[in-house]
Amino acid sequence: MSKAKGSAGRCPTSNKWHVMDRLLSIATLILGITASSISCTRATPSHPDKTEAKVDSNNRVTTMKMKISIGARAFAATLYDNPTVAKLKAMLPLTLDMTDLNGNEKYFHFSTNLPTDASNPGTISTGDLMLWQANSLVLFYKTFPTSYSYTKIGRIENPSGLSAAVGSGNVKVTFELESNQP
Repeated sequence: MSKAKGSAGRCPTSNKWHVMDRLLSIATLILGITASSISCTRATPSHPDKTEAKVDSNNRVTTMKMKISIGARAFAATLYDNPTVAKLKAMLPLTLDMTDLNGNEKYFHFSTNLPTDASNPGTISTGDLMLWQANSLVLFYKTFPTSYSYTKIGRIENPSGLSAAVGSGNVKVTFELESNQP
Protein backbone atom coordinates (compact mmCIF):
# COMPACT_ATOMS: atom_id res chain seq x y z
CA MET A 1 0.00 0.00 0.00
CA SER A 2 1.55 3.29 -1.03
CA LYS A 3 0.85 6.58 0.72
CA ALA A 4 0.00 9.68 -1.25
CA LYS A 5 2.68 12.36 -1.31
CA GLY A 6 2.26 14.86 1.56
CA SER A 7 -0.24 12.83 3.58
CA ALA A 8 2.24 10.76 5.60
CA GLY A 9 0.90 10.14 9.10
CA ARG A 10 -2.25 12.28 8.78
CA CYS A 11 -5.76 11.05 9.22
CA PRO A 12 -8.18 12.95 6.95
CA THR A 13 -10.98 12.82 9.54
CA SER A 14 -8.70 14.13 12.30
CA ASN A 15 -7.59 17.02 10.05
CA LYS A 16 -11.24 18.06 9.44
CA TRP A 17 -11.93 18.19 13.20
CA HIS A 18 -8.76 20.23 13.74
CA VAL A 19 -9.90 22.79 11.14
CA MET A 20 -13.42 22.90 12.62
CA ASP A 21 -11.98 23.43 16.09
CA ARG A 22 -9.83 26.32 14.79
CA LEU A 23 -12.81 27.94 13.02
CA LEU A 24 -14.94 27.66 16.16
CA SER A 25 -12.17 29.29 18.22
CA ILE A 26 -11.86 32.15 15.72
CA ALA A 27 -15.65 32.67 15.61
CA THR A 28 -15.80 32.79 19.43
CA LEU A 29 -12.98 35.33 19.52
CA ILE A 30 -14.67 37.56 16.91
CA LEU A 31 -18.00 37.39 18.77
CA GLY A 32 -16.29 38.37 22.02
CA ILE A 33 -14.52 41.34 20.44
CA THR A 34 -17.72 42.52 18.74
CA ALA A 35 -19.74 42.32 21.97
CA SER A 36 -17.05 44.22 23.85
CA SER A 37 -16.89 46.89 21.14
CA ILE A 38 -20.66 47.42 21.14
CA SER A 39 -20.82 47.87 24.90
CA CYS A 40 -18.00 50.43 24.77
CA THR A 41 -19.57 52.58 22.03
CA ARG A 42 -22.90 52.82 23.82
CA ALA A 43 -21.44 54.12 27.06
CA THR A 44 -22.50 57.63 28.01
CA PRO A 45 -19.64 59.77 29.22
CA SER A 46 -19.86 61.04 32.78
CA HIS A 47 -20.25 64.76 33.34
CA PRO A 48 -18.83 66.46 36.41
CA ASP A 49 -21.79 68.89 36.62
CA LYS A 50 -24.19 65.92 36.77
CA THR A 51 -26.37 67.47 34.06
CA GLU A 52 -28.56 64.77 32.57
CA ALA A 53 -26.97 63.77 29.28
CA LYS A 54 -28.86 62.45 26.29
CA VAL A 55 -27.27 60.84 23.25
CA ASP A 56 -28.69 61.61 19.80
CA SER A 57 -28.82 59.21 16.86
CA ASN A 58 -25.31 60.26 15.83
CA ASN A 59 -23.92 59.50 19.34
CA ARG A 60 -23.41 63.21 20.05
CA VAL A 61 -24.00 64.15 23.68
CA THR A 62 -26.72 66.74 24.08
CA THR A 63 -26.78 68.52 27.44
CA MET A 64 -27.16 72.21 26.61
CA LYS A 65 -30.61 73.65 27.14
CA MET A 66 -32.22 76.62 25.46
CA LYS A 67 -35.37 78.58 26.25
CA ILE A 68 -37.43 79.59 23.22
CA SER A 69 -40.05 82.25 23.99
CA ILE A 70 -42.93 83.06 21.64
CA GLY A 71 -45.35 85.61 23.08
CA ALA A 72 -46.45 84.33 26.50
CA ARG A 73 -45.31 80.73 25.76
CA ALA A 74 -41.88 79.35 26.64
CA PHE A 75 -40.49 76.08 25.27
CA ALA A 76 -37.45 74.16 26.54
CA ALA A 77 -35.11 72.85 23.85
CA THR A 78 -32.14 70.51 24.00
CA LEU A 79 -29.19 71.56 21.83
CA TYR A 80 -26.80 69.27 19.99
CA ASP A 81 -23.08 69.42 20.64
CA ASN A 82 -21.59 70.70 17.38
CA PRO A 83 -19.71 73.74 15.98
CA THR A 84 -22.95 75.33 14.72
CA VAL A 85 -24.43 75.33 18.22
CA ALA A 86 -21.17 76.68 19.68
CA LYS A 87 -21.29 79.69 17.34
CA LEU A 88 -25.04 80.21 17.88
CA LYS A 89 -24.59 79.96 21.65
CA ALA A 90 -22.04 82.81 21.51
CA MET A 91 -24.66 85.00 19.80
CA LEU A 92 -27.35 84.48 22.47
CA PRO A 93 -29.64 85.92 23.65
CA LEU A 94 -31.37 86.76 20.37
CA THR A 95 -34.83 88.12 19.63
CA LEU A 96 -35.61 87.53 15.96
CA ASP A 97 -38.46 88.51 13.65
CA MET A 98 -39.03 85.14 12.00
CA THR A 99 -40.78 84.80 8.65
CA ASP A 100 -43.34 82.08 7.93
CA LEU A 101 -42.66 79.74 5.02
CA ASN A 102 -44.93 77.03 3.59
CA GLY A 103 -47.17 76.96 6.65
CA ASN A 104 -44.73 74.64 8.47
CA GLU A 105 -41.66 76.66 9.46
CA LYS A 106 -40.40 80.02 10.69
CA TYR A 107 -36.99 81.21 9.51
CA PHE A 108 -34.50 84.01 10.00
CA HIS A 109 -31.52 84.85 7.76
CA PHE A 110 -28.38 85.83 9.71
CA SER A 111 -25.99 88.35 8.14
CA THR A 112 -23.07 86.02 8.92
CA ASN A 113 -22.54 82.34 8.21
CA LEU A 114 -22.44 79.62 10.82
CA PRO A 115 -20.49 76.33 10.51
CA THR A 116 -22.44 73.60 8.73
CA ASP A 117 -22.62 69.82 8.69
CA ALA A 118 -25.77 69.38 6.64
CA SER A 119 -27.54 66.11 5.98
CA ASN A 120 -31.01 65.11 4.89
CA PRO A 121 -33.08 64.09 7.92
CA GLY A 122 -35.75 62.47 5.71
CA THR A 123 -38.52 63.73 7.99
CA ILE A 124 -38.78 67.06 9.75
CA SER A 125 -40.48 66.83 13.15
CA THR A 126 -42.46 69.47 14.97
CA GLY A 127 -40.04 71.28 17.26
CA ASP A 128 -36.88 70.72 15.21
CA LEU A 129 -34.46 73.67 15.21
CA MET A 130 -32.07 73.55 12.25
CA LEU A 131 -29.80 75.61 10.05
CA TRP A 132 -30.52 75.68 6.33
CA GLN A 133 -27.49 76.44 4.16
CA ALA A 134 -25.09 78.48 6.31
CA ASN A 135 -27.19 81.36 7.57
CA SER A 136 -30.89 80.50 7.91
CA LEU A 137 -32.15 79.51 11.35
CA VAL A 138 -35.34 77.45 10.95
CA LEU A 139 -37.88 76.49 13.62
CA PHE A 140 -40.28 73.82 12.35
CA TYR A 141 -43.82 73.70 13.73
CA LYS A 142 -45.19 70.83 11.65
CA THR A 143 -43.97 67.32 10.77
CA PHE A 144 -43.40 66.49 7.09
CA PRO A 145 -41.01 64.64 4.76
CA THR A 146 -38.19 66.64 3.19
CA SER A 147 -35.62 66.32 0.44
CA TYR A 148 -33.57 69.27 1.77
CA SER A 149 -30.42 69.04 3.88
CA TYR A 150 -30.03 70.84 7.20
CA THR A 151 -27.53 71.16 10.03
CA LYS A 152 -29.13 70.02 13.28
CA ILE A 153 -29.12 72.57 16.09
CA GLY A 154 -31.61 71.23 18.60
CA ARG A 155 -35.12 70.14 19.35
CA ILE A 156 -37.98 71.43 21.50
CA GLU A 157 -38.55 68.81 24.18
CA ASN A 158 -42.35 69.11 24.28
CA PRO A 159 -43.59 70.85 21.12
CA SER A 160 -47.31 70.62 21.96
CA GLY A 161 -48.80 74.06 21.46
CA LEU A 162 -45.91 75.24 19.27
CA SER A 163 -48.03 75.58 16.14
CA ALA A 164 -50.62 77.70 17.97
CA ALA A 165 -47.88 79.84 19.58
CA VAL A 166 -46.16 80.73 16.29
CA GLY A 167 -49.43 81.28 14.41
CA SER A 168 -49.79 81.59 10.66
CA GLY A 169 -47.78 84.74 9.98
CA ASN A 170 -44.44 86.21 10.92
CA VAL A 171 -43.56 86.09 14.62
CA LYS A 172 -41.03 87.45 17.12
CA VAL A 173 -39.08 84.62 18.82
CA THR A 174 -36.52 84.92 21.63
CA PHE A 175 -33.73 82.36 21.96
CA GLU A 176 -31.67 82.24 25.15
CA LEU A 177 -29.69 79.72 27.15
CA GLU A 178 -31.40 78.44 30.26
CA SER A 179 -30.10 80.27 33.30
CA ASN A 180 -27.98 77.33 34.55
CA GLN A 181 -25.94 77.08 31.33
CA PRO A 182 -22.34 78.35 31.02
